[in-house]
Amino acid sequence: MSARGEATTVLGKRAERRAERDRRIREPRTDRIFLFCVYLLLTVFLAVVLLPLLYIVASSFSSPEAVSSGRVLFWPVEFSLRGYRAVFENPQIIQGYLNSLFYTVVGTIVSVTMTVAIAYPMSRRTLVGRNVVMTVILFTMLFTGGLIPTYLVVQSAGLLDTRWALIIPQAIGVWQVIIARTYLRTAIPDELVEAAQLDGCGDLRFLWSVVIPLAKPMIAVVALMYAIMQWNSYFDALIYLKSPDLFPLQLVLRNILILNTSGGGAIDATVVMQRQQLADLLKYSLIVVASVPVLLIYPFVARYFTKGIMIGAVKG
Repeated sequence: MSARGEATTVLGKRAERRAERDRRIREPRTDRIFLFCVYLLLTVFLAVVLLPLLYIVASSFSSPEAVSSGRVLFWPVEFSLRGYRAVFENPQIIQGYLNSLFYTVVGTIVSVTMTVAIAYPMSRRTLVGRNVVMTVILFTMLFTGGLIPTYLVVQSAGLLDTRWALIIPQAIGVWQVIIARTYLRTAIPDELVEAAQLDGCGDLRFLWSVVIPLAKPMIAVVALMYAIMQWNSYFDALIYLKSPDLFPLQLVLRNILILNTSGGGAIDATVVMQRQQLADLLKYSLIVVASVPVLLIYPFVARYFTKGIMIGAVKG
C-alpha cells in the first residue's frame, strides 16, 4: 500500500474515532429535562389551539342531528353540507361578505397610508417637535373620550349610516404607528436621506421610491393587523349603521344566529327541535365561513411577518 493510501486510512480511522467520541458526549441531564419540558409545553399549546379548530370544522360538515346529540368529536359524523347550504342560500350572507371585503380592503389601504404618512415624519430626527407630537399620539392610546363622545363626533361629521363610519374613525392605530415609526427609524439611516437629497430627490419621491420598497416587511405586518381588525369588527357597525345593506359579515352572522336561536309563539315541538339543531350547525358553519378569508390572506404575508415582528429588536 502506498504512503498516500496509508495516510488516507489513518485519517479515516481518526475521523471515525472522533465521530464515536462525539456520539458518546451527551447533553447534561438538566438540558434534556428542559428540552423535554419545552416540547411538552409546545405540544400542549398546539393541542389547545388545534383541537377546537378540528372540532369546529368537523361539526360544520356533520348533520344537524349529530351535532346536537354531541356525537361529533374530531371527524365529521353523517357527512352533510346542509350547514353551508343554509349559509349561502341566505342573500344577507353574500351582501355581508361583499361589505366586509370592501371595509377590509379600503379600510386597510386607508389605514396603512395614513400610518406611514404619520410614522415617517416622526422617524426623522430633523422634524422639529416630533417628541411632542408623539407624546400626544401616545396619550390617545391611554385615554379616550369614550363611546358617547365618539358617537357624537361621528354624527357631527355626517358619517352615520355610511360605509365611511367603519373606516374613518378607526383609520389609525397608535400601536401600528409605533411599530412603523420604530422600523423606519432603524431601517432608513440618515445617510441614505442625505444622499437622496444631494441627488435632488424630494421628500415625497424619497418616500415613494426608497422608503416604501425598503419597508415592505413592516407594511405587510401593519396591513395584516388592520385587515384582521376590519374583518372581525362588528361593534362599530352595530352602533353606527342602520341599513342592513351596509352590515358587515360579522354583524350579519350575529343577527342570523340570534334569529335562529330565538323563538316565539306556539310552534310545534318538532319544528322547534329542527330549528335548534340547524342553529347549532349554523354556529360552526358560520365560524368556518368567517375565518376562511383571513386564513387565505395570512400565507401571503407570513414570510414578512417574522421579519417585521422583530422590528427594533436588533440594533447595530
